[in-house]
Amino acid sequence: MADTPAADPAADTATNDRAPKQAPLVLIALILVAAVANLNLAVANVALPDIGKAFDASQSSLNLIAVGYSLGLAASVLYLGALGDRYGRKMMLILGVSLSVPACLLAAAAPNEQVLIAARLLGGISAGMAYPTTLALITALWSGPSRTRSIALWSALGGAISSLGPLVSGALLEHFYWGSVFLITLPLAVLALLLALRFVPAHVNEATDPVDNLGGILSAVLVGGLVLSINFLPIPDQRSMALGLLAIALAAGVGFILRQRRVANPLYDLDVAARRIFWVAACAGIIVFGSLMGAMFIGQQFLQNVLEYDTLSAGAAILPAALLMIVAAPRSAKLVEAKGARFTLLLGYAFCFGGFLTMLLLWNDSAHYGVVALAYALMGVGVGLAGTPASRSLTSSVPVSRAGMASGTADLQRDLGGAIMQSILGAVLTAGYAKSLTAMISTSPNADKVSSSVQAQLTKSFSSAEITAEQYPQYSHQIVEAARQAFVDGQDKAYLAGLAAVVIGAVLVAVLFPKHEAEKAMLQSYLDEDTAAAAAAGAA
Repeated sequence: MADTPAADPAADTATNDRAPKQAPLVLIALILVAAVANLNLAVANVALPDIGKAFDASQSSLNLIAVGYSLGLAASVLYLGALGDRYGRKMMLILGVSLSVPACLLAAAAPNEQVLIAARLLGGISAGMAYPTTLALITALWSGPSRTRSIALWSALGGAISSLGPLVSGALLEHFYWGSVFLITLPLAVLALLLALRFVPAHVNEATDPVDNLGGILSAVLVGGLVLSINFLPIPDQRSMALGLLAIALAAGVGFILRQRRVANPLYDLDVAARRIFWVAACAGIIVFGSLMGAMFIGQQFLQNVLEYDTLSAGAAILPAALLMIVAAPRSAKLVEAKGARFTLLLGYAFCFGGFLTMLLLWNDSAHYGVVALAYALMGVGVGLAGTPASRSLTSSVPVSRAGMASGTADLQRDLGGAIMQSILGAVLTAGYAKSLTAMISTSPNADKVSSSVQAQLTKSFSSAEITAEQYPQYSHQIVEAARQAFVDGQDKAYLAGLAAVVIGAVLVAVLFPKHEAEKAMLQSYLDEDTAAAAAAGAA
């Protein structure tokens, strides 16, 4: 089938409404494939305290274990999405779901933290094969209001399943070892594979142009270097490496832009990316999805380390976010149609701001579950409201021949947003925890008895402090209480960083994203431009 431009401006009509044969089964298959990726994003968080104790891991290593999956996915998603556009989205989807199986098995059997980080990266790359094709196929197979509703379900259920990951993980950890959490997705992967093989069309509006392989490699280096540099920056003896990685990322970014400007068939069409609705929505989505993942990442450690929740209770604490995300997302689709993406995005941002503010002001060592649930509920509503317009604005502002680019960018919203926000919040937490505990040690009556090696072990991570407390039973209570207070001090600084990110995103949307009528006119102009370009290409 020849490529045709997307026909999904905000002024969709019933005559422009299109869906595939056996649409519900196709959509279920695509949502299940996305669910495999989304669950793997979240399952590690609740196990981090147990992993820290098993490997005596530093906080920076725990950050990398948590962010490794997002990093692998974010670094590969554009390139692998383009390969799917060219050689077959269904084929790439099948390969990705299949590769997720050995990645999960390797993570579950990892003998040390280095192998576990590598397994998480591999799992992210497998998701980079499968996940982009889900939204690309929705964009290619549906149009009009049907597309908006399908994206709303895809966004809500994907995010909700991700939020349910900690609950299932917590239940497993009550009875099994930490590696069991990485086996959760195996049955789901098998079911998704069978449904995808049976119901997903083999070829839909795929491109015939060659893939920009060099551009794909540069994009992976750019994302990988940036995220790793953020994670290594708070480690005193790794600052040189962090700065080197940042320099590599900047060089790769410059090379990527130059390459995309000069190559005949760019991996990432910078002219389309420069469309205001596209790039503002991309930035907005990065912040809002990253906020949820960052809050879940730190929150699970807070619940277990500071409030002493067991793993099941800590996992169940996420439920308000999952449930309210499901409730909010369908209403988000209606709000987008009635009031536009700008209004809906800003409303979602307001709830995310409230979530971070609740965490900052009320999450302390005496917090009761009511304030924990309130913060997660606010965050769930915010992401449920903002997720649909963020993803829908991307797919609506590109031609269908660039569906892979739009879906890849939508994936980047979640994965790059999650990787960056988890890395930033994790780095701030790491530095804040170490600084606070160092200050407590220096002012304690027994400061002269604490050797530099013991201090390094105490400030390494909360898990290391607990292990050290067991070695010095006479000071066990003081050590653990100091570590709890230091963790709260560090997380407060992380939540301040989260609040700042939300404010920046809200200002960006308020100033630069068009209002409803202007949005519809702008989307129509994009459609006219793409239709004319397709007609000219066909004539040539």
